[in-house]
Amino acid sequence: MHLPVLLSETLEYLNVRPGGVYLDATAGLGGHTREIARRLTTGLVIASDRDPESLEMARANTAGFAGRIRFHRGEFSALPRILAEAGVERVDGLVADLGVSRYQLTEAARGFSLLTEGPLDMRMDQSRGATAADLVNYSAEKALADLIYQFGEERSARRIARAIVRARPVRSTLHLASVVERAVPRTGRLHPATRTFMALRIAVNDELGELDRLLASLPALVAGGGRAVVISFMSLEDRKVKERFRELGRQAGALVLTRRPVTPGEPEIRANPAARSAKLRALEMREQQASGLNGVPGFRAHERR
Repeated sequence: MHLPVLLSETLEYLNVRPGGVYLDATAGLGGHTREIARRLTTGLVIASDRDPESLEMARANTAGFAGRIRFHRGEFSALPRILAEAGVERVDGLVADLGVSRYQLTEAARGFSLLTEGPLDMRMDQSRGATAADLVNYSAEKALADLIYQFGEERSARRIARAIVRARPVRSTLHLASVVERAVPRTGRLHPATRTFMALRIAVNDELGELDRLLASLPALVAGGGRAVVISFMSLEDRKVKERFRELGRQAGALVLTRRPVTPGEPEIRANPAARSAKLRALEMREQQASGLNGVPGFRAHERR
């Protein structure tokens, strides 16, 4: 069963109204999308994701609310185009859950997991772009070390990069995990290759670059009085969200709703251990940023109160 992270908190900060138009920028398996749609009457959810396989599963998981949801494929940088295609100027609420879905982690063929044998792929969209195998086997040693250090915050990045270069060609996920483990032996519960895998995934999918583009476009995506909720799992992401929200508060008069990040309580962590590192931040855009409301055929935006 798919467990969306910080679900009740997300819905509370989104302040979902029955006639509103909402954007789930990381539809994943459809958990947040479904619960937003459940609260709508004349409203709409635009569900977007760059992973076509996840989108198909989201369709199946939200079938009971199909009339309230429109699915679109694309990364964060494509969101302005996606809204235009949907006939929407700005949305009344946006949610972005930056975590990797359980499906992506557990499906060996996707190459995200260091615990199962699979190809070194790690692409969210497997139809395009370089794979993790390309980075591991063809990057210069210094470039590989810099990547692992910057995106994985891995102190042993140089030692790991040296071991990877010596082990080339690195053939699979388990092969890479074993190479890293030999270079940096396990000292705690965390597998020594965890940060390396995370760094490669971030690089392959340009995750931080896409996050920058999402945060930069918030005033163009979210209507005045609307809200943006972002859930991150890494300190690199959370810092970007915090700094951008503060900037919008200073320059655009937006209201930061979370002085500190909202984190899962113990009951949620027990039910879903993957939620442990989640941090939620929320922002309300100022009314003056609205320039007309959502021209969605068959839908109308909620009235401002």
